[in-house]
Amino acid sequence: MQKVTTVIIGAGQSGLAMSRDLTSGGVDHLVLDRGAVANAWRKDRWDSLRLLTPNWANGLPGAPYPGSCPDGYMPVAEFVRWMNAYANMIDAPVQRDTEVHRVTGTATGFNLETSSGPISCQTLVLASGACARPHVPPSCAAVPSGILQLTPATYKRPHDLPPGGVLVVGASASGTQIAREIQATGRPVTLAAGWHTRLPRTYRGRDVEWWLDTLGILDERFDVVDDLQRARRTPSPQLVGGPDPVDLNALQDCGIEIVGRLADIRDGFALFSGGLANACASADLKMNRLLSTIDEWVAERGLDNELPPPDRPGPTRLPGTPILNRSLGDGAIRTIVWATGYRPDFSWLELPVFDARGRLRHHGGVVAAPGLYAMGLNFMRRRRSHQISGVGEDARDLSAHLRAFLDGRIETAA
Repeated sequence: MQKVTTVIIGAGQSGLAMSRDLTSGGVDHLVLDRGAVANAWRKDRWDSLRLLTPNWANGLPGAPYPGSCPDGYMPVAEFVRWMNAYANMIDAPVQRDTEVHRVTGTATGFNLETSSGPISCQTLVLASGACARPHVPPSCAAVPSGILQLTPATYKRPHDLPPGGVLVVGASASGTQIAREIQATGRPVTLAAGWHTRLPRTYRGRDVEWWLDTLGILDERFDVVDDLQRARRTPSPQLVGGPDPVDLNALQDCGIEIVGRLADIRDGFALFSGGLANACASADLKMNRLLSTIDEWVAERGLDNELPPPDRPGPTRLPGTPILNRSLGDGAIRTIVWATGYRPDFSWLELPVFDARGRLRHHGGVVAAPGLYAMGLNFMRRRRSHQISGVGEDARDLSAHLRAFLDGRIETAA
């Protein structure tokens, strides 16, 4: 059996950031991945995807963005190359093509059963992230057999789809981008929108990410939020890696039909909620609260004359008559894309560290088992924890906790 002090599961940005810190702290470790470095970015993303955050926000610990276009948005293929270069730069001990089948606890740590053989370790870092498994609702089982069903992990390009209409379910970042891309090929597209996060790409001449960073919103800590579980469920914003808007107004302008949340599929019909107006009103309200906060920050610093004036998007327009159902049996819809979010995948973790809903129990990434840690989860330690820009600080904090545990200064999980 292979023995090592620490195993990191996942060679994405979170796993590599933790590897760098453990190397600096003198902790011998191994990084396992089911494929290669940045495997999920390489295999489970569609072709045209660009990062939602500007390039200046995508540096990794000890390695700022190296290119000449800080305000651009990096294609995924370029990001994969950047991640590979980073892994080589920090000399990360990555063991490729290693699937983890089972993790169990021992008196001194953990045993891992993997496709490359058994491994034992004292401490374990779960760095497979928040987007390991696309979430598809149970109603997918009622979709007629002639309709192609995809997720953002299996959708690659519009021309792979059969001719005919497309129903995209979910109006967060993935759903809005995919809907717009498919509609541009001439296919009729219907977007089912539930609760969503509306943000402008830019406001008063600055990228919205710049504002979130400058106002300290992304650095808000998990232990000061009133309703942390609600904050962790916040949908990803309706943004694209570029200047074009993809909110519901922009999508309607290009011909996409907007309906309410998909409530069920029954007797060959897709049934939509009548709550679209409420979802849009809530999204507009929250967006305008943020923009008001920005305006107040500008005014307090006397910068009104140095920045462009407020340029708020108008209210979300609603269809004249709500559409409450759509036939799936008449051949008009040939494809459904389930852009209904992602979930972590810890199905191989055989430890009592899950709550009644199957969620990993952790306190800022310190999991409810001694020596077990997580990285890359939504709002794990800070609002930016799931972003590329958030992995450095989280790795610093958790690697310090891990080393203290190994040194005997911390005996139990937080």
